[in-house]
Amino acid sequence: MAHFAKLGAGNIVEKIVKVSNDVATSEQAGIDFLNNLYGSRDAWVQTSYNTRLGTHILGGTPFRKNYAGKGSYYDDTRDAFIAPCDYASWTLNEETCAYEAPVPYPGDGSIWNEETKQWDLNE
Repeated sequence: MAHFAKLGAGNIVEKIVKVSNDVATSEQAGIDFLNNLYGSRDAWVQTSYNTRLGTHILGGTPFRKNYAGKGSYYDDTRDAFIAPCDYASWTLNEETCAYEAPVPYPGDGSIWNEETKQWDLNE
C-alpha cells in the first residue's frame, strides 16, 4: 500500500489515505487518483509508513524523513514531514527532522520538564 498525506493550510497534514500500489504506480498517479476520487484539487504528498527519523525501518530507502501524522507539518524545502513540538527549548535535528531535547533522554521513563529544562522521574 502507498500512503498519502492530505495537506491543509500551512502544509499541516489533515489526514492520511492508503492507495493500492496497483493504482499508485507513481506519486503523481496516486495524487491524480485521490483528486479524482474526492473530486478536488487538494494538495497530496506521498509518505512512507516505514520511514522514521530518516531511516527506513525495513532497510529500504528512507522517504521524506518521517511518516506523516495528522497534525504534522510538511516542509517542502527539506522535503520532510516534521511532527509538532510542544517545547520551546527543543531543537530540530536536520538529519532526522525530529525535535530533540537539550539534554539526552535517560531512558528511565522520565518526562520532560520545560520549566527546569531537564528530565524528571515520572513517579
